[in-house]
Amino acid sequence: MAEAPTAPGTAPWRRIGAALLIDILVSPRASREKLGPVHGDRLKVFVHAPPVEGEANAAIVALFAKTLRLPQRDISLVSGEGSRRKTVSVPASDGVLTILASIASGRAC
Repeated sequence: MAEAPTAPGTAPWRRIGAALLIDILVSPRASREKLGPVHGDRLKVFVHAPPVEGEANAAIVALFAKTLRLPQRDISLVSGEGSRRKTVSVPASDGVLTILASIASGRAC
């Protein structure tokens, strides 16, 4: 059964100090790489890489870096290393929040 879309006013991220923790649901071996849409309480993330030997995790970090215009060293996987449900940490900034809000609303960034 598919998860329902996120209710208005909710987001799959939360601010903890200087970081944003983003709850994601990964679709490995996807035909194209992208962030979004939001379903339930998670941001869907599509990556080409298979879920083997950390390849999908590395692809997730690279995709977040590219999309949020951040260096890869600023992005870390904080939970769910071997699961489709993960939490990613990125620096909290107005620019990052603007991009994430755009993704959550379905607009291209």
